Amino acid sequence: MTLHSTVRDVTERIRTRSRTLRGAYLQEVAETRDRDRGSDRMGCANVAHAVAGIPANDKFRVVSERAPNIGIVTAYNDMLSAHAPYQGYPDIVKHEARRLGATAQVAGGVPAMCDGVTQGTPGMELSLFSRDVIAMGTAVALTHDMFDAALLLGVCDKIVPGLLIGALHFGHLPMVFVPAGPMPSGLSNSAKSKVREQAALGLVGRQGLLDAEMQAYHGQGTCTFYGTANSNQMLLEAMGLHVPGTAFIQPGDSMRDALTREAVRTVLGRAGEGTHAVPPIGELVDERVIVNAMAALLATGGSTNHLIHWVAVARAAGILIDWDDFSSLSDVVPLLTRVYPNGSADVNEFQAAGGPGFVIGELLDAGLMHEDVLSVRAGGIREFANIPSLVGAPTEPGSLKWQPAAPSKNDAVARPVSSPFSATGGLKLLSGNLGRSVIKISSVPEDRHVIEAPARVFDSQQALQKAFTAGELERDVVCVVRWQGPQANGMPELHKLTPPLSILQGKGFRVALVTDGRMSGASGKVPAAIHVSPEAAAGGPLAKVRDGDLIRLDGVAGTLTVLLPADEWAARENALLPDALRAANGRGLGRDLFAGMRRNATTAEEGACSWL
Repeated sequence: MTLHSTVRDVTERIRTRSRTLRGAYLQEVAETRDRDRGSDRMGCANVAHAVAGIPANDKFRVVSERAPNIGIVTAYNDMLSAHAPYQGYPDIVKHEARRLGATAQVAGGVPAMCDGVTQGTPGMELSLFSRDVIAMGTAVALTHDMFDAALLLGVCDKIVPGLLIGALHFGHLPMVFVPAGPMPSGLSNSAKSKVREQAALGLVGRQGLLDAEMQAYHGQGTCTFYGTANSNQMLLEAMGLHVPGTAFIQPGDSMRDALTREAVRTVLGRAGEGTHAVPPIGELVDERVIVNAMAALLATGGSTNHLIHWVAVARAAGILIDWDDFSSLSDVVPLLTRVYPNGSADVNEFQAAGGPGFVIGELLDAGLMHEDVLSVRAGGIREFANIPSLVGAPTEPGSLKWQPAAPSKNDAVARPVSSPFSATGGLKLLSGNLGRSVIKISSVPEDRHVIEAPARVFDSQQALQKAFTAGELERDVVCVVRWQGPQANGMPELHKLTPPLSILQGKGFRVALVTDGRMSGASGKVPAAIHVSPEAAAGGPLAKVRDGDLIRLDGVAGTLTVLLPADEWAARENALLPDALRAANGRGLGRDLFAGMRRNATTAEEGACSWL
């Protein structure tokens, strides 16, 4: 299939924009890759320290037999449902590596925090920057520099981008990501949201709300809605960094053990018949692969967080992308899935309909993804249009087989390019005199794509909740919540605002949210212009907005504007961050430690990076 002209043009402008930076990156990768193996290159004391803790047979293999040594970087903890399954993975990996004449060591662990736990609490202000902490933790783990390849164990919101950023700083190594899968379906996402709205109205008490939440989040695995965690897995499949089709196999499925062992075979180039050289991750992740990830995100209406995270990921590989690139692709990449919050299905139903393999196959066939790219498999990205099944004992080679994911098994969940849910992607760039922002338009009802109403300005999400409880928002209103960007307070997600705004919309009021904070992959059905850049704390125009200003959010035209004469708007002074907020921001419960990150953070559109 001929590559679509827009995909080709966007890729070329990214390549041109990135030429100098990417060239320097690839030169560094090549120079690092050409060194001798770690145990040959390093001093005897260094090597002795590196292997002192492993069994004697493994020491012999690493040092004397010069066998491949796999570094494992794990986000395991048993605090979080998505990462608890990883507890036994290192033993599985080591067993399979030894069977293949190789070795494996847990190089290090990285933190994994959950926005579901910290939502609406001070801990949420550490969430975004935890990505960069994870990247640094990955670097610390791999900097022992004794590894010939690496496996990266992580799933959720900031964990995968952080692991990937860290991995790309060791771009000379072949690497494979190893997911753990989603939890089985519990209380439906729509039913859960209804109980939340009832609780916001005072119709359901704390015990009723807690019961509903625990029915929704009830076991090991990721949350079942299509938020940032599950969008991560879709993007890794589209980038060719998984064992094909492994993203949404549940933790308790017998196939999971086989897929984890297949990850070992894959990173060693031993998957399938014969052997093949797995490309270093820094060479694999080029501008075409980044564009493939962007297309997959848009085709599935994925998390808005990736308009921040994948900018940072690309930058780690010497590639420069921006929101205009996403916008151009969104104009031609159709929406192929309806998964909550873009529909009623959860990710388990998406997987049953064909999952990532179906979407990738459709995009490749339509020329909306690059097929001439590297992947961790010998068959290239086309292998990722397949879905796996178990045909033998999980511990045995050859226990897996793959077949095409197409056609869709449920047209209400996944549709072909020939009959999409929408002709354009799920995300939209908004620009105007309030700056640049994004909206997850795929989750918003069509009659709410354009909202024009007076502003009500808030300095925190708690202030908006208080106004809602007091009955002050029972009208058409655009709620502006500012001082929520990376430099102000770490750019927390503002999901506590979804129930009250949904209630107002349900009453027939025309409402919208405008903020320099985040709403992520769980963005609801209320129009929300998020990630407004530049943020208010950096002198952005949100600091000019006053109560009563008429704001127009136009998701069709792609504009976000205050409807005031240009000269009046230009002359208006910016409000300043209130003293009480300035004093409170970043203090207590560990937030003080992140002051340097807040101070150095780039804009949301530049990836909110603290390491540039």
